[in-house]
Amino acid sequence: MSKKKEIVNRKAKYEYEFLQEYDAGMMLSGTEVKSLRLGNANLTDAYCLFKDGALYIRSLYIGEYDHGNIYNHEPRRERKLLLRRTELRKLERRVNEKGLTIVPYKIFFSERGLAKLRIVLAQGKKTYNKKSVIKERDAKREMDRMKKIYS
Repeated sequence: MSKKKEIVNRKAKYEYEFLQEYDAGMMLSGTEVKSLRLGNANLTDAYCLFKDGALYIRSLYIGEYDHGNIYNHEPRRERKLLLRRTELRKLERRVNEKGLTIVPYKIFFSERGLAKLRIVLAQGKKTYNKKSVIKERDAKREMDRMKKIYS
């Protein structure tokens, strides 16, 4: 089989502090899975919400499948996430109590070939935390540059 496809929300690590990770299944149609296998998806605007005790992901863009017919899917439809009931209850309780949020971080395929979504229980970073991360990154880059020159 070809190289494993992973779609990652790279902005999430910058915007949020990750507390706990969960791997959730997604209820998808056939053309959505085929489009995901081609890597035709985008997580940047996606967010998770609870509705009637179930967890859904909204605004996840999965492009239409090129070879699809009239049964092709809608690119930004709401999709249900599949987790164990205990995990769902724990997540819902923590989101409601402590003001945390659930961030969709990565779409990948399991060993069995199932499309999975890694969701993260996260807390928003403050602006000064983001600035310190940028400073650290720049300092590390500069140190690596100096090591390369003088070694």
